[in-house]
Amino acid sequence: MTRIAITGAAGRMGRTLIEAVLNDPDAQLASVVERPGHALIGSDAGALVGRGTLGVPIRDSLVAALGDGVDVVIDFTTPMATLEHIGICRHHSTRMVIGTTGLSQSQRGVLEQAAWDIAVCAAPNFSVGVTLSLKLVELAARVLGDSVDIEVIEAHHRHKVDAPSGTALALGEAAARVLGRSLEDCAIYGREGHTGARDRNTIGFSTIRGGDIVGDHTVLFAGTGERVEITHKASSRMTFATGAIRAAHWLARQNRGLYDMQDVLGLKGLLKQQ
Repeated sequence: MTRIAITGAAGRMGRTLIEAVLNDPDAQLASVVERPGHALIGSDAGALVGRGTLGVPIRDSLVAALGDGVDVVIDFTTPMATLEHIGICRHHSTRMVIGTTGLSQSQRGVLEQAAWDIAVCAAPNFSVGVTLSLKLVELAARVLGDSVDIEVIEAHHRHKVDAPSGTALALGEAAARVLGRSLEDCAIYGREGHTGARDRNTIGFSTIRGGDIVGDHTVLFAGTGERVEITHKASSRMTFATGAIRAAHWLARQNRGLYDMQDVLGLKGLLKQQ
């Protein structure tokens, strides 16, 4: 039984994570956390998901939550909150699953440092399908090489605050890495006006925000006379939540280190260059 704490519990993803834990017979909802001052602090976590009384109070402190007996903290919050939480988890030797997007390079460095002491699984997307798509993008980039133009198109709901999405960036990084490029140097984020002919060494990103789109991602490999499209469409946040719970179970068996969803699914060694 993996005892799980969830931060940002009153948010859209937090509520979905609670449901996913309650639906998993091998997981236990040990604690939930919301920001200090939230109207539901002190209430039972069941109020967040319409499940009646669960016997788990909504706490305003992760330190207090860890006192409830926690194996893994699952954090889908904001970069600043995640950095605070990973510091607490590192101090208390508690494993952490991180789905927060929009982390800067220096903020990712904080995760790497913490992973010297605790087990951390961080991914921009915990969907099994997206994780598989990352491998398919690597394969396509390896086969098609520099003979195609690569574009990443993503769409999300109107409330998403970062762009491009973390998943879109991860897909672009997967292609760039195989091709020996630095995404920081070759990424083009949108186009406007007289742009001139497209540079084949670039990777383009297009972002759509609107309505209640959960998450759509397409990587387009456009050549002369043909194109390959790798597309993943999410219709429910539960896809991400069940993947995060799967990661938590896996992480509970690790002592330290920085991992991602490909480690959880055993995909890391596939397609490795010989």
